[in-house]
Amino acid sequence: MLITLLLTFLVSSAFAKKDTALLRLNDTNAAEAFIDSAEVVVIGFLEGEESQKEVWADYKLSSDTITIFRKADNHQDNLVVADAKKLDADGLVNFISVNEIRYITEYNQVSAVGLFNSEVKSHLLLFANRGTKEFTELNEQLRALAPEFTGKFLFVLINGAVKSNSRSLGYFGIKAQDLPRVGIYDGSSDMKWLLPAGEISNEGVREFCQSFLRGELKDVKQAGAEPKTEL
Repeated sequence: MLITLLLTFLVSSAFAKKDTALLRLNDTNAAEAFIDSAEVVVIGFLEGEESQKEVWADYKLSSDTITIFRKADNHQDNLVVADAKKLDADGLVNFISVNEIRYITEYNQVSAVGLFNSEVKSHLLLFANRGTKEFTELNEQLRALAPEFTGKFLFVLINGAVKSNSRSLGYFGIKAQDLPRVGIYDGSSDMKWLLPAGEISNEGVREFCQSFLRGELKDVKQAGAEPKTEL
């Protein structure tokens, strides 16, 4: 029995704006269609009388597991029920919150864990102040561009209006009044670059990303301060 994890107790404690019905996925085709329906989905692979173990094998699972599937890096994260010290609503919410990486993910203390644990180590960063016209427009603009770089970049939004993000801005040598800006952080080499100031277009951001992938940015002066271990 494959069950979407958005059960009443979980939804009501974290995300729900309305009740969510229990959806049963009885075969691989149904599971794949559900996984393809959103940027991030959660499925509970839970054994029961109608258990479809051949479907479990398709996702390399062998015991009761809560799994997050995300498109941003073509990845699945598994929470094996037997290995969980305490499986309750709070624990499930934390597992989902940490691993809920989307095409463009807002940076905070919780999402940072999932971002830096992802196998995709290159981040395209949008620095913008929430509440401004530029913030809304650029957020949607880059969200549309992100699928082109699935598995190559994680697109990350850093809200310059949040005081705790001043460290990230300083790491790139910029301040809130300089925004919006776009940068690249490469976790593998701990190197970083800023797109030159000016109008931010999809074409410009796409070429910026491609330049990195072609290895051309290695000879370009890095942004901000000396390299550190984290943003």
